[in-house]
This record gives sequence, structure tokens and C-alpha cells, in this order.
Amino acid sequence: MPRNSNLKRREQPEAFEAPELMFAELDDLLGYHLRRAQGAMHRDFMAVVADFELTQKQAATLWLIQANPGVSQVEVAAALGMDRATMMALTDRLEDRGFVIRKRSSVDRRRQELYLTPSGQSTLRKCKSRVAEHEQKFRGMFTAAELASLVDALKKLQSLGESGAQ
Repeated sequence: MPRNSNLKRREQPEAFEAPELMFAELDDLLGYHLRRAQGAMHRDFMAVVADFELTQKQAATLWLIQANPGVSQVEVAAALGMDRATMMALTDRLEDRGFVIRKRSSVDRRRQELYLTPSGQSTLRKCKSRVAEHEQKFRGMFTAAELASLVDALKKLQSLGESGAQ
């Protein structure tokens, strides 16, 4: 049974006039702006895929399994920066919903290979269409050069988190 937390379309917050606050140094913090931007993208993502009742991590997991049939849970977890326990719980939910099947590897009996079911493939295909619309909405805010620079900058920040701050 799918979880209902954070999956349903959220009601829009009550419209009110924002107070004039001084942001002081907060407005100069890169992390503050990144978090606000991530929040805006996340809310929009959840709204466009609400019909599928998938989280971003679940959608990304389906995406990776489709592109890499037979991939292991451990490999998907590493690719998405998740621990093994979280990946196992996520895979359990996708399996319970009939989107994913696990098969024991014939080469390494400890390895669980992941495959999309026809239902998982169908759901992912529909989800990808909605995600493409979501992406276009945000990409359309930038010129091609701005977008390339933004993606490069975000990749730099991401690599810091993967290799540890130096």
C-alpha cells in the first residue's frame, strides 16, 4: 500500500501579503537560495507527479532501473546517495505496488537484481512525460548559456558533497 505522506497534491497556502522583513546576511547565503530554489522545484515536481503517488527518489529509482535492467539495490542506492536500509524500504514499496521485481543474481547469490514490471514501465513512461513538462517550465526561465552555467555550478557543488569538503 503506498504511503500517503507528501504524495498528495498540497493545497496552496493561504494568500497573504508577505511582511517587509530585513534578511540581513541571510540573503547573501548561497545555501539559503539553493534551498529555496530546491523547495520550489520539489513542490512543483510533487504536484505534477501526484497522480502517480511517487516521491522523487522513487521516480529516480524507476528511471535508473529502466536504464540499467538488473542493476542491484546497492548500486542504485550509491547512485542516488542513499543508505542501504533506505534503499531496501524504497524498493519494498515499489515492489508492493507492482512496479519492480527483485531477482537473485545467478552470478552472486547475495545480489538482488532489480527489473521494472510492465506496470512499472507504464507508470514511468507517463511520469517521464510529466517530468519533462516540469523541467521545461524551469529550464525556460534561463537562456541556453545561463542553463549550462547553472548546471555546471550545481555539478561542482554536488561533487563536493560526494567527495567530502576539502
